Amino acid sequence: MQPDTTAIIREKYGQTARSGLSTDDAGVAAVAKAFGYSAEELASIPAQANMGLSCGNPIALANLKKGEVVVDLGSGGGLDVFLAAKKVGPAGRAIGIDMTPDMIDLARRNAAQGADGQPYTNAEFRLGQIDALPLADRSVDVVISNCVINLAEDKQRVFAEMFRVLRPGGRVAVSDIALKEELPEALAHSVAALVGCIAGAIRIDAFEAGLRAAGFRDVAVVDTHTDLTAYAEVDGQAGCCSPAPGLDPRPGLTVGQSDDAPCCGPLCCEPAGSAADTPVRKPMHTDLAELFERYDVNRYAASVKVFAVKPADA
Repeated sequence: MQPDTTAIIREKYGQTARSGLSTDDAGVAAVAKAFGYSAEELASIPAQANMGLSCGNPIALANLKKGEVVVDLGSGGGLDVFLAAKKVGPAGRAIGIDMTPDMIDLARRNAAQGADGQPYTNAEFRLGQIDALPLADRSVDVVISNCVINLAEDKQRVFAEMFRVLRPGGRVAVSDIALKEELPEALAHSVAALVGCIAGAIRIDAFEAGLRAAGFRDVAVVDTHTDLTAYAEVDGQAGCCSPAPGLDPRPGLTVGQSDDAPCCGPLCCEPAGSAADTPVRKPMHTDLAELFERYDVNRYAASVKVFAVKPADA
């Protein structure tokens, strides 16, 4: 992976946070449903908490109980945090960690908006990185994450941090992308594939081995056989924006390359007065749609369910 990948990922996800994507967009809702969310779950949370970035539904795996403390690694707009907050109830707590300030801002606005006009009182969001969690040792009961661990450069540090913050007997319930086969070189070095959760993924067996090396037991990494091209359902797929220099994520292009295509749509371009002072950039889902046109991504990568337990004597 390239040395400045964290900055690229933060920029692209910041752009997505500012895009206005939400469950109100039919394509965004279709992506969430394809990866396991029910219409009832999506209707129960603020619409902008869902931006079509999931690769599974970790809440369905976690078996959350009233009074538990759950942390979501890479919480985005708060989708899984809000669903978790309802599961753990007023006596519990749901904490979201994200490295992108725009995502934290969006999630906090969503929390204040709440469900049916009632703000979330047992949910909070903290700025931080998942390989250095802003949490105390043995402070949470459950770690969840949704399509984020693949983005971390040092996954073993992430696994170690998960182990550190869990209480003895605590558990992991994660949805992520893992590889079934080694990626072709062009795909492995594509920034679109990196930001789109493919190029940074590790093999299924390496995911399992990494969790065991961190100290976890009862580890399982299970291929869900979900069609990853569901991401192409998101509306506004026309690839028409001119990306910022050094940030073009098109398939086959690497950092430092760009094109001069004009912007031609509201989703494609950031609105005037946005936080970005750089040229407009294409949305993530456009990048992924172009990627799927060039590669059979399902051959190489899989949406996986990940389970693990911290030993009670650890």
